[in-house]
Amino acid sequence: MNWMDLLRMSSSNLRRRKLRTFLTVLGVVIGTASIVVMISLGLGLQQAMYQEIEEYGGLTTVNVLGANGQSDMMYGSEDESDTESEKYVDDACLETLAQLEHVTSVEPVYTMSVMLLKGSYEGYMELMAMTPEGLESRKIELSQGTLPQKNSGQLELVYGNMTLVNFQARGTGESYWETGELPNIDLAKDSLFLILDQENYSASQDQSSMDITADIGDEGSEEGGGTSRPAKKHVVRGCGLVAGGVDDYNANCYYVFCDLDTLKKVLKKEFTGRVIPGQPQTKNGKPMKEFCYSYAQLKVDDKDNVKTVANTIKEMGYNVETNAEMMDSVNRQMGIIQAVLGGIGAVSLFVAAIGIANTMMMSIYERTKEIGVMKVLGCSLGNIRGMFLMEAGFIGIFGGIIGNILSLLMSMAINALTANSDMIQTGGANISYIPIWLMLASIGFAMLVGIVAGYFPAKRAMKLSPLEAIRNG
Repeated sequence: MNWMDLLRMSSSNLRRRKLRTFLTVLGVVIGTASIVVMISLGLGLQQAMYQEIEEYGGLTTVNVLGANGQSDMMYGSEDESDTESEKYVDDACLETLAQLEHVTSVEPVYTMSVMLLKGSYEGYMELMAMTPEGLESRKIELSQGTLPQKNSGQLELVYGNMTLVNFQARGTGESYWETGELPNIDLAKDSLFLILDQENYSASQDQSSMDITADIGDEGSEEGGGTSRPAKKHVVRGCGLVAGGVDDYNANCYYVFCDLDTLKKVLKKEFTGRVIPGQPQTKNGKPMKEFCYSYAQLKVDDKDNVKTVANTIKEMGYNVETNAEMMDSVNRQMGIIQAVLGGIGAVSLFVAAIGIANTMMMSIYERTKEIGVMKVLGCSLGNIRGMFLMEAGFIGIFGGIIGNILSLLMSMAINALTANSDMIQTGGANISYIPIWLMLASIGFAMLVGIVAGYFPAKRAMKLSPLEAIRNG
């Protein structure tokens, strides 16, 4: 008996008992769909993390910070000479980093907290200043406008798509999160006031309140509290907007971007003789000579060389952050999540395997006489075993294919339901992701489960005595 005969007999036996075959296949369908959907949730989360890491520079990016990280920028040592010996990210540091092997580019980054004012609204923002090349390397997708021009003479800002939610009404402190309404500000057209010196601005606001109180309490009195230097209000306009709505999270959504050289000139002019916010200083409060950056962003020629470059920079006395370390952590966590989710789905397929074994065992009892006749006619034990294993394999394959179709429909439904959910933030990625390899692997696994489940019934069929089978059939 050749394989075509076995194939024909196996398919004929399955069609003969349609309801039983359908229920058994249904168990495999549910089991396969459970495994695929569960694993797809883990893969979806992993894809979202990969996408977020890519937005933050990918696996070839290395961030170099001062000896004690960015927070070290506000603390000094005993004297100016000791302070200057600390490891800070300045222009000299950038030149040294650029000469390292495998480093293709070095871009300085300076971040500081600022205030934006417009009418009755005020907002605390994170200002990120970079060179035009550095801004281009962030791959900022703009809905309108352009990136800031170098040395344009005035500060040009690119607003993140979620910048508006940081504005709050002056006095009440209510923002978009409390009212559900965005402030009446057109970032693309309106001019805003930018406050770089928040300390003096807050002090002047407090002083104004004290002066008003003093005037009311002692009319005509010229005495008042101490005077503080008023903070300068810089008139700024937006030159671009990051693509996305106020609820679309991405790596650039909360930042306000500007040209680094322009910002440095504005800061040095406004803070002449004073310490620029975020810059290192001596214990006596004197400003450093060199302008120091928050960190330097390096690009390495290959992800395999990131660890080598990072170790070299650490030996130089700087702190290093790499996305590769984050990726390793993500892979370990996602591996555990996928194993747990896959294990939960495997329980359903295990139950389906029991159903296949039960179906095949019942088939043997019903076809005892047929098995006896096949043996009497000279059919080999291998052919009998192959016929039953083929039937079990068919159940697994059919169940696997239909289970994958069902899992695709379930995945589409899950992604549609969570696409606009505020509870789940995946940065635009699908929460359920089913790659081709997962579909093929699940079909193969379902077939394997079917064959394994049908092995013991097939072995029992091989052991039946031909004469006893004919007599009792």
